[in-house]
Amino acid sequence: MIELSVNKFRANLKEFVDKAIDEHQPIRVNRREGKDFIIMSAEDWEREQETFYILQNKSLMRQVADSSVTYRDNNGYKPNQEQLNDIDRI
Repeated sequence: MIELSVNKFRANLKEFVDKAIDEHQPIRVNRREGKDFIIMSAEDWEREQETFYILQNKSLMRQVADSSVTYRDNNGYKPNQEQLNDIDRI
Protein backbone atom coordinates (compact mmCIF):
# COMPACT_ATOMS: atom_id res chain seq x y z
CA MET A 1 0.00 0.00 0.00
CA ILE A 2 1.24 3.44 -0.90
CA GLU A 3 1.16 5.93 1.98
CA LEU A 4 1.54 9.68 1.57
CA SER A 5 0.50 13.06 2.89
CA VAL A 6 -2.65 14.80 1.75
CA ASN A 7 -0.49 17.59 0.28
CA LYS A 8 1.51 15.16 -1.88
CA PHE A 9 -1.72 13.42 -2.92
CA ARG A 10 -3.34 16.72 -3.86
CA ALA A 11 -0.28 17.86 -5.83
CA ASN A 12 -0.15 14.58 -7.80
CA LEU A 13 -3.84 13.64 -7.84
CA LYS A 14 -4.00 12.26 -11.40
CA GLU A 15 -0.83 10.20 -10.97
CA PHE A 16 -2.07 8.53 -7.78
CA VAL A 17 -5.62 7.99 -9.04
CA ASP A 18 -4.20 6.34 -12.18
CA LYS A 19 -1.97 4.15 -9.99
CA ALA A 20 -4.95 3.08 -7.89
CA ILE A 21 -6.93 2.19 -11.02
CA ASP A 22 -4.25 0.76 -13.31
CA GLU A 23 -2.04 -1.00 -10.77
CA HIS A 24 -4.73 -1.85 -8.21
CA GLN A 25 -2.64 -0.10 -5.55
CA PRO A 26 -4.64 1.18 -2.59
CA ILE A 27 -3.38 4.53 -1.35
CA ARG A 28 -3.50 5.66 2.27
CA VAL A 29 -3.60 9.44 2.55
CA ASN A 30 -2.42 10.81 5.90
CA ARG A 31 -3.92 14.02 7.21
CA ARG A 32 -2.14 16.13 9.79
CA GLU A 33 -5.35 17.08 11.56
CA GLY A 34 -7.97 14.43 11.05
CA LYS A 35 -8.46 10.85 10.06
CA ASP A 36 -6.60 9.16 7.22
CA PHE A 37 -8.48 7.90 4.18
CA ILE A 38 -7.96 5.28 1.49
CA ILE A 39 -8.17 5.70 -2.27
CA MET A 40 -8.92 2.61 -4.35
CA SER A 41 -10.47 1.85 -7.73
CA ALA A 42 -14.22 1.21 -7.96
CA GLU A 43 -13.41 -2.24 -9.40
CA ASP A 44 -11.31 -3.12 -6.35
CA TRP A 45 -13.96 -1.73 -3.97
CA GLU A 46 -16.68 -3.84 -5.61
CA ARG A 47 -14.47 -6.95 -5.38
CA GLU A 48 -13.92 -6.23 -1.67
CA GLN A 49 -17.67 -5.91 -1.13
CA GLU A 50 -18.26 -9.29 -2.80
CA THR A 51 -15.58 -10.86 -0.61
CA PHE A 52 -17.14 -9.41 2.55
CA TYR A 53 -20.54 -10.76 1.49
CA ILE A 54 -19.17 -14.27 0.98
CA LEU A 55 -17.20 -14.23 4.23
CA GLN A 56 -20.31 -13.20 6.17
CA ASN A 57 -22.53 -15.82 4.52
CA LYS A 58 -22.25 -19.05 6.53
CA SER A 59 -23.93 -21.16 3.86
CA LEU A 60 -21.50 -20.02 1.15
CA MET A 61 -18.51 -20.51 3.44
CA ARG A 62 -19.70 -24.06 4.19
CA GLN A 63 -19.88 -24.73 0.43
CA VAL A 64 -16.34 -23.42 0.00
CA ALA A 65 -15.08 -25.61 2.85
CA ASP A 66 -16.87 -28.69 1.47
CA SER A 67 -15.48 -27.96 -1.97
CA SER A 68 -11.94 -27.76 -0.58
CA VAL A 69 -12.31 -31.19 1.00
CA THR A 70 -13.69 -32.65 -2.22
CA TYR A 71 -10.78 -31.16 -4.19
CA ARG A 72 -8.20 -32.34 -1.65
CA ASP A 73 -9.59 -35.88 -1.68
CA ASN A 74 -9.85 -35.84 -5.49
CA ASN A 75 -13.37 -37.28 -5.41
CA GLY A 76 -15.40 -34.50 -6.98
CA TYR A 77 -17.34 -34.41 -10.22
CA LYS A 78 -15.26 -35.28 -13.30
CA PRO A 79 -16.80 -34.34 -16.65
CA ASN A 80 -16.39 -36.70 -19.61
CA GLN A 81 -14.57 -35.63 -22.79
CA GLU A 82 -17.78 -34.53 -24.53
CA GLN A 83 -18.68 -32.27 -21.60
CA LEU A 84 -15.16 -30.82 -21.58
CA ASN A 85 -15.47 -30.08 -25.31
CA ASP A 86 -18.77 -28.27 -24.65
CA ILE A 87 -17.10 -26.19 -21.94
CA ASP A 88 -14.22 -25.31 -24.28
CA ARG A 89 -16.69 -23.94 -26.85
CA ILE A 90 -18.16 -21.42 -24.38
